[in-house]
Amino acid sequence: MEYLVSSLKSFLHPLAEISAGILELIGIIIIIIGSIRAIVGLVKLIIHKKPFHVAIDLGKALSLALEFKMGAEIIKTVIIHNLEELAILGVVIVIRALMAFIIHWEIRLEEKAEAKEENEIKEKE
Repeated sequence: MEYLVSSLKSFLHPLAEISAGILELIGIIIIIIGSIRAIVGLVKLIIHKKPFHVAIDLGKALSLALEFKMGAEIIKTVIIHNLEELAILGVVIVIRALMAFIIHWEIRLEEKAEAKEENEIKEKE
């Protein structure tokens, strides 16, 4: 039985590290792409006066990236060796969850504000 547990650990640890690394990389790529899209949208907004919801678009990208990064943190719980690592991981997960909550909240506020502006414009017409 001990051999089975040992061989399972030797299989799961590298798999968990690789999976967590891939999820972290996906999160970083999403942040980069979302930031580039937001910058391009902001330039279009400034130069061409084309409507673009920069805050909402960037917020959604950051939120999605945080979901991938939290997934990586959850996978990392498999390779925890002591309570100190678990405490650090727990704090990181709480901080990322709090950030995700704040981003979702800001997106909702921005969407409500934009919907209100659109309604006011329609009423003026």
